[in-house]
Amino acid sequence: MIKRFANLAVSYAVIAMIFGVFYREFTKFSHFSGQTNLAFLHIHYFLLGMFFFLAMMLAEKALSFSDRNTGKLLTVYQVGLNVTGLGFLLRGLVQVWGTELSRGMDAAISGIAGIGHILTGVCIILLLLKMRKRAV
Repeated sequence: MIKRFANLAVSYAVIAMIFGVFYREFTKFSHFSGQTNLAFLHIHYFLLGMFFFLAMMLAEKALSFSDRNTGKLLTVYQVGLNVTGLGFLLRGLVQVWGTELSRGMDAAISGIAGIGHILTGVCIILLLLKMRKRAV
């Protein structure tokens, strides 16, 4: 499991860097100088991707908390992180392009990011509970 965490940390670091370059170059190419949610992609993938899995690697080494359900929990966590990323990407593209959205479409994009945050948050809590159980 430690190697899996290390591989995931590297993967999310690369994704974070790609989104950082995309944000900078896409806004420059589009002559956009305002605030956009595209900036959040970079930091979310670094913190909730790379740093999270580095912390998980250290926690696994110290506590050996993983069991047969940990893989499923990590899959849901990654789905949540990437759904959140999709919400930020859609919102950011709309902002850069200056697209007017209907109230329904605006709510749908917010809902996408919200669902991703909920999945990610629930998985973080469940993983912390697993760790606490092993620490006691």
